[in-house]
Order: sequence, then structure tokens, then C-alpha cells
Amino acid sequence: MREKLEVYFEFRSLGTNWRTEILAGFTTFVTMAYIIFVNPSILADAGMNVAATTAATCLSAAFGSFLMGVLARYPIALAPGMGLNAYFTYSVVKGMGVSWQTALGAVFLSGIIFILLTAGGVRKLILESIPRDLYAAVAVGIGLFIAFIGFRSAGIVVADASTTVTLGKLSDPHTLLALFGLLLISALMARGVRAAMLLGIVLTTLAGAAVGLVKWAPSAYSYKDITATFLQLDIAGALKLGLLEIVFVFLFVDLFDNIGTLVAVGKRARLFDDTGHIPRVNRILTCDALATTAGSLCGTSTVVSYIESAAGVVAGGRSGVTAIVCGLLFVAAIFVAPLFGVIPAQATAPALIVVGALMLGHAAEINWHDPLASIPAFLTITAIPLTFSIANGLAFGFTAWTLLQITVGRWRTIHWLVYILTALFIARFYFLGRG
Repeated sequence: MREKLEVYFEFRSLGTNWRTEILAGFTTFVTMAYIIFVNPSILADAGMNVAATTAATCLSAAFGSFLMGVLARYPIALAPGMGLNAYFTYSVVKGMGVSWQTALGAVFLSGIIFILLTAGGVRKLILESIPRDLYAAVAVGIGLFIAFIGFRSAGIVVADASTTVTLGKLSDPHTLLALFGLLLISALMARGVRAAMLLGIVLTTLAGAAVGLVKWAPSAYSYKDITATFLQLDIAGALKLGLLEIVFVFLFVDLFDNIGTLVAVGKRARLFDDTGHIPRVNRILTCDALATTAGSLCGTSTVVSYIESAAGVVAGGRSGVTAIVCGLLFVAAIFVAPLFGVIPAQATAPALIVVGALMLGHAAEINWHDPLASIPAFLTITAIPLTFSIANGLAFGFTAWTLLQITVGRWRTIHWLVYILTALFIARFYFLGRG
């Protein structure tokens, strides 16, 4: 049985083993475990039950990650997406006065549309229409993006009214703990320790606890309310003409956030084949679509592929076993969610910074001497962290690439789908500009 599983997950060709895959799964989970607490806190502002959304968060993440591991066989974990949960709560429910039940219906509809687009091969065509230089640019941009998140979580970078951001107070004990974690993970990686990421997070947490910076404060977790959001979505309400725009936003942002994450993780894990394509890509996209649909049924916002999966890849994860392990840990988290609250942001932030640093290596794959490639790539790289959106960065770069190709007379060589996507990107910028 074990040998059959190793053949199915292609251990030999990927150069991996059970120990490495399990360790990578733990690393990915620890790095993205914050979503267990952050997502319910955001959805609570939409009037949703915290215990129920905590369970929905864990269940949808477990389902998506397990499906990705078994069906697509890739080390990509899924969970409710940051940004989309904020849009769900603050723009749709609170901003437009839509009930959370109707908003869940919109998420469900976007998932169904995703499934249809995937079955028709449209999402695969979109993925394959992205210029090769932009693949590398997206990976670099997301590297900067997650590194920025890490710097901010660590307190190394803070908001400033005059300069937008500035250096934080490095003498703050919590920031010093994060700097210790950054040095520790970097040193372990420099010494070739495969478990560097996970060891760094655990040891930083223990160091914080030793000096009184990490406190275990288990929260109340009522299982009697666990079904308060289960199957409570209002699909009929979401089908109203005025709300189809909401469905479109969920669909559009999720589509390009996932493509960006897939490209970035795929680059880091060397998932692309010699022709520049990812094998079994339709399975990846199907898993994502099914996870979003299942998440809405459980009672949470859109489920997406997580860029934190790159942490598990850095730890050596190459097969679907990494995602399966992460999914199983999300199942366990339903019962012991308060325990994971002990891992502070100062312990996971260094891991994000290191992963971001490693992803910058893909900049070497961009043809910087050709303006047709370098300018769209630069816009992609800078727009992702500066607008705090993977979709925005991809939109800037993709649109610039198309317009530049037209200006030099290459418009006949551009695929028809590229024109459609460019028009949609421009329409999206117009729509966002009106808000």
C-alpha cells in the first residue's frame, strides 16, 4: 500500500519522501494557521457566529487542501481568502446592506461559474495566455507582497501618515522576537537544515514564551453553535439583478488571485514542464472551484489557494501529500483551535519574510533588456505589494503587455482571449475607480 501511494504521488520523480512531505505539510499549516482566527473575526463583523465560522473555516480549508492533494497531487493548500473575506463583510454586507446569507449565495454562484469555466477549459486558456515573463514577475511580486506582510506583522515596518510606511520601533520586545526568528530561520537554512522553517517558528514561539511575550489564552468554543451558518446561504437573493455585480467581483478577484498564487507556487516548486505549462492544471482549478462552493455551504467566504503554500515548498514539499497533511491538521484544528492561538505573529512573520526573499530569485528569468517584457514585469512586481492585491498587479502587467504589443505593430499575433482579458481588466479598473 505504501509503495502504491509513493507511485501515485510520484515520490521518485519528485525526489521526495514521507518525512519531507509531512514536515512540509506541518510548515504550511503553521504558516497559514492564523486564518483560523482572523477569518472568523472578520466575518463576525458581518453578524456571523464566531464558533460556526471557525468550524466553517477549518472544514473548507481541510476539504480544499485534501482535494488538492488527492486529485491534483500538488503541495498547494487552500483556505478562505484574505481580502475576499474583507470584501464580503465590509463592502457587501455592511457597505451594501446585503444579508450575510445572500452574500454566501453570491459566493456559491461564483463557485458554480468557476466549475463551468473550468469544465469548458476557459480558466486553463486564461492561465496559458499569460506571457512567460509575467509568470516570473508574478512570483517576484508575490514574494515582495508576502515579505511586506511579514515585515508589517513583525512590527519592522509600520504605517506613517507622512511617508505611508516607516521603520518600526526595533527596541520593542515583540519586534526583537521577530528579528530573532528571522535570524534563526536564516541561519538554519544557511546550514542546510530541511526543517528550518518549522523549527524556526516553534523555537521562536518557545523563546517568546520563555520571556513572557507569548501567553496562552484559550477562548470559549461552543460546539452547539457550530451549525449556525451551515447551509444558510440565500442563492435566490443573490440571483437578483442588482447583486450580480457582487458575484462578478467574487469571481474576478478569486480567478486572478488564484492564477497568481498558482504561478508563484508553481515557479517555486518547479511544477512547470519544459513547455511552460503545469501538468494537470485543470484538476488544480477544479479543486479550487469545488472548495469555494463547499465553503459557501459551510458558511464562509471564498476559498482560495494560499501563497503561504510556498513555505511548505521551501521546506521540501513537492507532492499532494503536503496538502493532505495540511488538510488533516485543519480537521484537528476544529477540536483544538484555541491551542494554535499560542503561535504569535512574531513567530510566523520571519517565515514569510524568508519565503519572500527566496521568491525574488525568479527576477533573473525576466528579459530586463527588452522594454516589451521588462516594463509590464516591473508594473506587475511593484503593483502587487503597493496595492496589496495580486489581482491588481497581474491586471497592470497584463494590460501594459497587451497595449505595448499593439503599439509596436504586433497586434495580429495576440491571442483573441488576451484582448478579452485586457478589456475586462480595463473595465475592472474603471469599476474600481468609480468606487
